Amino acid sequence: MEFIEDSIYHIYNRGNNKQQIFFTDENYLFFLKKVRSELIQHCEILSYCLMPNHFHFIVLAKSKEDGRIRDLNSAIGILLRSYTRAMQKQENFKGSLFQQKTKAKKLAGNANETVSYLSICAHYIHQNPQNAGLVNSLKDWAYSSYLDYAGIRNGTLCNQELFYAFAGVDKEQFLIESENFVSEKLEKDLF
Repeated sequence: MEFIEDSIYHIYNRGNNKQQIFFTDENYLFFLKKVRSELIQHCEILSYCLMPNHFHFIVLAKSKEDGRIRDLNSAIGILLRSYTRAMQKQENFKGSLFQQKTKAKKLAGNANETVSYLSICAHYIHQNPQNAGLVNSLKDWAYSSYLDYAGIRNGTLCNQELFYAFAGVDKEQFLIESENFVSEKLEKDLF
């Protein structure tokens, strides 16, 4: 993956052969702790959702003072390898936990595209647990940034101010839109 500074990306991966990657509540929390320690120095996290067999992040790639992109790609690799080692030990298995290639889709080519795609993608990833039948309401899934955006939890992983600035929506509008279904056509465009 090649990341361009000040660009927004939808990053996602799933379990190898669609296998489960989170086995306990503590696994989700451990993964988020690893995200905080490995990724935050390389990107601003705008939104996320962790599912039993996959994850989604929307990030803004940061740059160093000298204008070069910090190595977000390497940081993602370190995150996934270290989490895999922990799960191999916990679940007593060998081999890959994740698919070999983590996907990263740039969400915009210009400011107007950022506005619509960023908001739509955030809605899509927040709605994953409900669409998968894991919960009845977006408010019921603990491993999503939706709870922070809705003011139910006071999480600090996501930069909500940057999200709203780039998405071109205010909080009230975003929360109203969050309850609406993302169409399958738009979902296909996100991948």
